[in-house]
Amino acid sequence: MTTQTESILVICGHGMVSQRLLESLCRQAARPFTRIVVFNGETTPAYNRIQLSALLAGETDEASLALQPGDWFRSCGIEVCDGEPVVAINREDHTVTTVTGRIQSYTHLVLATGSRPASTGLPGEQLNGVMTFRDLNDTRTMIDIARRHRRAVVIGGGFLGLEAAEGLRQRGMAVTLVHRSHHLLNRQLDSLGGQLLQQHMEDRGLTIRTDTSPRALLGRNQVRAVQLDDETLISTDLVVIAAGIAPATGLAREAGLDCDRGIRVDSRMRTSDPAISALGECCQLGDATFGLVEPGYQQADVLARVLSGSDSDAVFQPLHTPTRLKISGVPIFSCGQVSPDPDTDSVIWQDHEHHHYCRLLIKNQRLTGAVLLGDTRDGPWYSQRIQQQDDISRYRDHIAFGKHYCEAAA
Repeated sequence: MTTQTESILVICGHGMVSQRLLESLCRQAARPFTRIVVFNGETTPAYNRIQLSALLAGETDEASLALQPGDWFRSCGIEVCDGEPVVAINREDHTVTTVTGRIQSYTHLVLATGSRPASTGLPGEQLNGVMTFRDLNDTRTMIDIARRHRRAVVIGGGFLGLEAAEGLRQRGMAVTLVHRSHHLLNRQLDSLGGQLLQQHMEDRGLTIRTDTSPRALLGRNQVRAVQLDDETLISTDLVVIAAGIAPATGLAREAGLDCDRGIRVDSRMRTSDPAISALGECCQLGDATFGLVEPGYQQADVLARVLSGSDSDAVFQPLHTPTRLKISGVPIFSCGQVSPDPDTDSVIWQDHEHHHYCRLLIKNQRLTGAVLLGDTRDGPWYSQRIQQQDDISRYRDHIAFGKHYCEAAA
């Protein structure tokens, strides 16, 4: 039972954003909670998910993924319950129930339940050998399959799909990537940038089919082939579905919290219940949901100040977060508008010898978008111009050459 002097923070989920919240809380001068209890749906404490692709490719090991050593949690007085997700919330009693039947009371509850892979709805999606690439267990399974089998199909040409395909290729598998859009990374790159990336990845040994969708996954118990919409059959031992994500809202919906695509929050990360907050991929502010880690980190820092009472003005304000990726050894930077429209001008610069590409989008002498491949050093400077909407007319003729040329011209 909770005593009158006990103040308990319960956190559902222990991913990178949840860990950032814990670290931010521990840095606050005021410690408003006598206990912090974290219920983790995974069997491993918070780890660097961004490095899962490097683990899949054999470029790093599991030990390097840990965000904090075990004694850090003990020294901070944080109890982490691995492999024990919360399955129900009783808002009247201020308790949660975990998968083991444990009932834990809370003074304040934080939902950091992340996201779930979006289903394709394909026939055969339930077959053995069909999986997603979202967590450490997925990565372990893919590594094991790559040791025993030689063929894989990846569905989806976004960031996760490309990472899965490249990692499996480096593990020695023959990989075919299927993407329904006209070019790879269509949310981050323009058409030419996507085609250049595709050429680079094909040169490294991947087979890539764009403008193509799977129609069915075939097999009795084990997946054996993928049928495409042009009736092509691709034989395979593994299918990795990387067709996007959706906020994990099931727990919140069952508790009666206000949800849309995600769990609705205000700018101080409060849900429709003032005793419950949400942050990261599971939440929604206005019309925006958040699939990148950087906005989640900003939310965690804001919520830490809110919960500690150290900053009564702390609010989260979504920004146009630049996308920084490295795919198959190619650095990629994307910010703001990606593809041109009738109201924008494009400045394009390409270095064929070094495989560098830059497209800058300009409207009314303001930079509205930047797409960079190969050389991304000036990406943060372009991002700043997009955010601040500076008049670039003084150095427009030099803008493709980056910060130093523009500052000299100005």
